[in-house]
Formats: sequence, structure tokens, C-alpha cells
Amino acid sequence: MASNNPRLSLFWRTFVLLALLLLGSVLAWTETMHELEAEPRATQTGRQIASMVNLSRAAVMHTDSITQVSLFKTMKDQEHVVIVPREPNDVIQPLNNDELNHYMAKELKNRLGPDTLVAEKVNGVEGLWIGFDINKDHFWLQTDRSRFDQPEAKTWLVWLSTAAALSLLGAAWMARLINKPLKDLSFAAKRVREGDFEASRLDETVSTNEIRAVNIGFNRMTQKLTRIEEERAVMLAGISHDLRTPLARLRLEAELSVSDPAAREHMANDIAQLDAIINKFLDYARPGHIKLSPVALSQTIEQSLTALRHRPELDIKVSLEPNLMVQADAVELQRVVTNLIENAARYGTSADSGLARVEVVARQMDNTVLLSVRDHGPGVPADQLKQLTTPFFRGEAARTAANGTGLGLAIVQKIVSRMRGTLELSNASGGGLCANIRLQLAQVS
Repeated sequence: MASNNPRLSLFWRTFVLLALLLLGSVLAWTETMHELEAEPRATQTGRQIASMVNLSRAAVMHTDSITQVSLFKTMKDQEHVVIVPREPNDVIQPLNNDELNHYMAKELKNRLGPDTLVAEKVNGVEGLWIGFDINKDHFWLQTDRSRFDQPEAKTWLVWLSTAAALSLLGAAWMARLINKPLKDLSFAAKRVREGDFEASRLDETVSTNEIRAVNIGFNRMTQKLTRIEEERAVMLAGISHDLRTPLARLRLEAELSVSDPAAREHMANDIAQLDAIINKFLDYARPGHIKLSPVALSQTIEQSLTALRHRPELDIKVSLEPNLMVQADAVELQRVVTNLIENAARYGTSADSGLARVEVVARQMDNTVLLSVRDHGPGVPADQLKQLTTPFFRGEAARTAANGTGLGLAIVQKIVSRMRGTLELSNASGGGLCANIRLQLAQVS
């Protein structure tokens, strides 16, 4: 049973891992740059404030009282610096103990003395407050911290953002470079599985040694498979010819030499059965590649039923949505429908009526067409459903009562796969086996 969990392709998995690694590196560098910048910036701010305090102290010490009033007013109006006496009962709120304030306060105490006071609020008034002494007098210098704080340099942020963007582009390119050979190999392997050996050739001139070696090995393998396929087709054609010639003579001799009509009929039936078995082997061994084109489903099914409707043991009902077009090969699709109905006629006969009632239904589902062929026979044990498409497998119970090669459903599976469709076998709820085929909807302009 297939898992419903979403899975990333190799490209996206590689890209996401590389992107996470690169983004983690960028974030680490960003934090490192911030840490390296913090201490020099705080130290520089402390030096500027210390210089202002020293200049203010010198100005106060060398002016008289009248001049000091004018000086203080000028400093307040032009430099936004306020100098006021410091009182013992002042309510002081120290600076927040963050990293920048720590470095700045340390520099101020180094330059102004260990008893220097630094506060962010005095008597409820916010600002940057520096306490200093002039002889025996105590003063506060109050200013705006923002005038000293230099805005963080944006240049390195721009460069880091650019580096991150280029790194992501590089990660996408690297992921594509890693993913492309594997994607080509996956596509080629799919084509080989579908029997198209010519379309599966890989580039043998790539520069990477390991990928070139894989491509060369894969190409040699497909060439060998092509030769094996050709030899098998020739061998089977020869076997068919060699067997059918004596079968034709046996049929003719039986009709001419056997006088008993019943014995003659039995011999003819045995010869016909041998001929049908040979046809089944040839059908299963037929080369795999087919060319797909838009096919009218109703017309193909009608052609398939033309030779089957006259059979008295078959009761066929058809229900098709109109104008259904599928991507298929008309001849191969006709063989699929014929095989399924013959399989239903052989194994799906009702014990009550002696008839094989077969229902053929087709409807569109999104971008696919669901074609269902159902009989009303005894069905198949659940544990044998997956084995029905195995070549030469024949189940137990009523469905094995008739003679057969065990290749009918295997042929259907092979043809449907070549037409890029899927086959699913299940027991119908009302009894009988149901074959559900999904084919790609053909887009007709």
C-alpha cells in the first residue's frame, strides 16, 4: 500500500539542506559581526561623553559665577547639555545592565575616575546623567544619549544579505547539478521499463568520472537488452511458424481422415486451443514500445465487442460517458478490452444462469479516464488478487475450472503499463472480479 506522506524530490531535499547550512552560517556571521562591533562602539561613546564632561569641568573651573550662568544657558540651548548641582537626596536610577551600557560605563570610569556616577534617570527626569566633581562641588551633566549613539552600520548588513541571496542561488545551482544526472537516469530507467530502449540513451561525454561510468554502463545494458529483445522476437516468430505449420496439417488431416464428427470436432477444438496458446505467448512476448495518440474510447470498445456480441454465453452491458478521448494505442487498447472480456467469459460465469454477465463502464476522473470491466462470477480470494497479473499464475477454486495459459491478465498489465496507465484488480461488492484501468485523458484541441 502506497504511503500518503508527502516526499521531497532529491532536488528540493538537497536545496533545503544546503540552504539551511548557508543561512545558519550567515546568521552566525551576523551575530559575530554584531558582537565585534558592540564593544568598540560603546567604548567610543564613553570616550565622547568623557571628553564632554572634561570640557564642561574645565569651563566651569575657569569662569566666575555670572559667566557660569551664561555658559550653562548656552550649553543647554546649543549643545543640549544641562549642568545642575548634585544633591545628596537625588533619586538615581542606574543604567540598564546590558552589554553596551557596561562597556560605556567602564570607559567613563576609566577616564573620569572610579567614583563616577552614571544614571539613566535622576529625580524622574530621563536622559544620560554623569556625576562629576569640581573641587568640593558636585554636579550632574545631563544630555541625550542618542546624540552619541551612532546608527549601526548598514553596509555590512547589505553585504550579508547579498551574500545570503547569492548563496541560495548557488545552493539551487549545486542541487540541480547533483540532481540532473540522477533525474536523467531515473527517466531512462522508466523508458527501459516501458520497453523504449532507444529513448533511454544517456550522455557518455559528461565531465564527471563517476556519472560518465554509470551512463556508459547503463547504455551498454540497454544495448544488450535490445539485442536480447530482438533475438527473443525472432525466436518466437520462428517457433510460431514452425508450430503452426504442423497444426494446420493436423487440422486438415483430421477433417479428411476422421469419420466420427464428434471426434473430429474434439480434435479441431484441441488444435484451436493450441493455436490460441501460441497467440497468447506471442502477445506476451511482443516488443514493449508503442506510440501513444488520442483514441476515441467508445469507438475502440465497440470494435472490441463486434466479435464478442454473438457469443451466446456472454451478456455485455456498456455504459460510457460521451466523447471520451484517451492517450493510447487503438490496437493495443482493443486487445486489452478483448482480453478482459474473454477472461470474464472464461472465469466469470454465473452458476445460476450459466451466463457471463459483463459490465463495461468508463468515466472521466480529473485528468484520467477510469475504464472498468466487471464480471459477476465467484470472484478471487483476496490474498490472490495481487498475483493475478503474474505470468502463468492460476488461482484456486471456481475461476480455475476453465483451461487457460495464465497470461491473459499479465498481457493486460503489460499493455496498460506501456500506455502509461495503471491496472487495479479488486472484488466487486456485489460479487465478481472488477478490473479498473486508468488512462491519461487526451487533450484534443
